[in-house]
Amino acid sequence: MLKTSLKFIVNNYASRWMVLLFDLYIIANTFILAHLIIYDFTFGFQTSHFMYEIPVVLMVGAVSFIIMGSYKGIIRHTGIRDAINVSLASLLMLMILALLGTIIRQFNLIEGFTVSYSILVIHFLLNVIVLIGARYFIKVFYRLLISKPQDNVKKNILIFGAGESGMLTYALLRDDNGNNSRAIGFVDDDAHKTGKRINGLNVYHPTDVNDTFIRANKIDEVIISIQYIKSSRLLKIVDSFANISVVVKIVPPLKSWIDGNLKLDQIKGVAIEDLLGRSQIELNNPLLEKEFNHKVVLITGAAGSIGSEIVRQLANLNYQQLILVDQSESELYNLQQFLDQRKLKNITAIVADVRNKKRMDTLFKRYKPAIVFHAAAYKHVPFMEANPYEAVFVNIGGTKIVTDLSLKYEVEKFVMISTDKAVNPTNVMGATKRIAEMYISCLKNEGKTKFITTRFGNVLGSNGSVVPLFKSQIKNGGPLTVTHKDITRYFMTIPEACQLVLEAGTMGNGGEIFVFDMGESIKIYDLAINMIHLSGLKFPQDIDVKIIGLRPGEKIYEELLGNGENATATHHEKIMIASVSSMDTAAVKQKITDLISFNQEFLEEQTVIKMKEIVPEYISNNSVYGVLDGKLEVRSGKLDIRS
Repeated sequence: MLKTSLKFIVNNYASRWMVLLFDLYIIANTFILAHLIIYDFTFGFQTSHFMYEIPVVLMVGAVSFIIMGSYKGIIRHTGIRDAINVSLASLLMLMILALLGTIIRQFNLIEGFTVSYSILVIHFLLNVIVLIGARYFIKVFYRLLISKPQDNVKKNILIFGAGESGMLTYALLRDDNGNNSRAIGFVDDDAHKTGKRINGLNVYHPTDVNDTFIRANKIDEVIISIQYIKSSRLLKIVDSFANISVVVKIVPPLKSWIDGNLKLDQIKGVAIEDLLGRSQIELNNPLLEKEFNHKVVLITGAAGSIGSEIVRQLANLNYQQLILVDQSESELYNLQQFLDQRKLKNITAIVADVRNKKRMDTLFKRYKPAIVFHAAAYKHVPFMEANPYEAVFVNIGGTKIVTDLSLKYEVEKFVMISTDKAVNPTNVMGATKRIAEMYISCLKNEGKTKFITTRFGNVLGSNGSVVPLFKSQIKNGGPLTVTHKDITRYFMTIPEACQLVLEAGTMGNGGEIFVFDMGESIKIYDLAINMIHLSGLKFPQDIDVKIIGLRPGEKIYEELLGNGENATATHHEKIMIASVSSMDTAAVKQKITDLISFNQEFLEEQTVIKMKEIVPEYISNNSVYGVLDGKLEVRSGKLDIRS
């Protein structure tokens, strides 16, 4: 009963103002003690002067504590920063009292105010010692008060990282009495820390922590608490616990802590995004809100992974109207319901196909968009390799219709979502996106519209991407299918990609191809194994990985810059501009127009030949169209290969 009452008082009534009063009480007493020290603990001084001096000391002390905020710290969580704040507040008080004392004595403002500098210095030292000491005494007392009985501990936790983040994690576990867990040690590869004790806990080297160690110490969880950890090191740490029966969690980055404080429920299992090393991008462009302020924005492919996220981010801005266009009625309906539930206004969802010129013309004429984001496209490589007609019809023909209408209705900016597969394409899909990029580049100097292209790699969680596929395969018991053991891909999160699209659209002046910094490429085979481990399963005992061979048109690795292209930096460290080689725009435009027209003949081989003529670097890989890269002659609609 007494313990419960004391905890209630400490938690609910020990407010910052009580701390301030407590500090003022201490400095009044240390002021008297400073006099006693100077006079060898005899009353060789006039105590009647205290009635003039102590009010001044208390007033200056209150001002100093408030300025430095030393009273705001939670005493039971006192640490180095709190000690520094108290010391600085005491130093400020010393300086103000010394200055004030000099002025008072010089002009005889307060009769009886005779404090010497030596007393003020001793007072300062006493304040530092007593104020900090009192805080740590209360902290220790509170810790003893709430210490968890041994029989209440249900989880033993090992903290990986004995730095500042690790200490904060330890303090959080120790002081939160409701989690029924305790830290039993730290793990760190710093030779100066291993083998020693910190906060009463042993610090172990990573090589000491094996299955035997985990079992002997009955460890249930390992919490990785290292700020600014590289993805390669995180991968290594996670792998070291892959075959050990222990749950691995991670402390989130400092910037995601709530009000600068770490909360217990923020410590979660390691996610695939953590392993890929993608840092969350913060948009800090003051022109962003101005760019979309009171503007009508049209988004094609609005129900897709990228399009829908662009819509969600634009919905936070002060737009005039958002026009969402997509041919997928089910996904568009789901997005509409999502936005309706958040009571967002002036958003119109329209089922329409970018291939239908008359339909799109009607929409442009009616809504008169100022900005267009073109995300509508077919993107699945094997499907488009088998259906080049549709790839050309949508990715090139649809893009041409939307860009031409943007010129006709004097859209301010047109932003196209491209792909790294457009660089040195090896498949139909990548080639169609490259041709779409080329058509947009041809329009640089036409009309008032600024045409901008954004090019990036795979996004985590997008429809048909590898991560959802692996999750589905794990759920179904495996195996995980990988096309090639050496295949690599670039990854970023959907919100990150869309934030960069908005940023690039804002900074674009027309004609640029913006390339995003995708970080390091990830080996898909390693990604598969890590996802098995993160699911609490063992490889290959529980789930295996099966190599199934490259799919038609698939590359082993992706590129962000084409042959002869260089990247120029922008003011955003994650966005670069690809230098594009010059071309005969009139000739290229005519070839693209002819390609779209010829595509209606449904002669797929001849269509691919024309694509290769437009994009000479398009060399088919693992595809039936690979024969077209040799010497050939077309006769009667069929291919006749000549050696």
